[in-house]
Amino acid sequence: MLTLYDYLPSQNGWKARVLFGLLNIPYQSRLVSIFEGEGRTDAFLDLNPAGGIPVLELEDGRAIAESNAILAYLAEGTPFFPAERYQRAKVMQWLFFEQYHVEPVIGTLRFWTLTGRLELNQAMVAAKRAAGARALAALERGLADTPFLVGNEFTIADIAVYAYGHRAEDCGFALTDYPALAAWFDRVRGIIGSGYPIYPYSDDPHSAV
Repeated sequence: MLTLYDYLPSQNGWKARVLFGLLNIPYQSRLVSIFEGEGRTDAFLDLNPAGGIPVLELEDGRAIAESNAILAYLAEGTPFFPAERYQRAKVMQWLFFEQYHVEPVIGTLRFWTLTGRLELNQAMVAAKRAAGARALAALERGLADTPFLVGNEFTIADIAVYAYGHRAEDCGFALTDYPALAAWFDRVRGIIGSGYPIYPYSDDPHSAV
């Protein structure tokens, strides 16, 4: 059986949980205590040299790190990762966009905000907020005339961008400023459903400053 090394408050882990559920793929979960240093143990670094979650361990012991790589692996051969060359490249475009413009910006601001680290990182907050606003504006433009990021079909690009994107209000962004994006959030939420809870960092007593 596939094994997902996970940390529940992480939206990167959430992405994989969602796709496992949508594809009805059985898996076992192993929780990694990030703030207690479990991601820096030799055993875990053998799975992912960068020490982050999620990590997908295959039945034969091989491992895949990085959330969007895991999505691509799981979705291969399904409509969530189209085989047609242009459509596939567009999915990759938005996966790269998410990892460059969404997760490091909105994800980081959200983490700082929810764990009391905002003041500690105050020197970087203005630049992060400006970058976050640019990312949301880009998504607003990209979704102005299309129901999903890659045309009419829901793909792993939508899962990836939605994961941290729809939590932008957690760190002070007003989604009312982005009507096309807000409508897309509703469409994605309707497909994903309510079976994938968002776990607060407060569930982990080690996450606080």
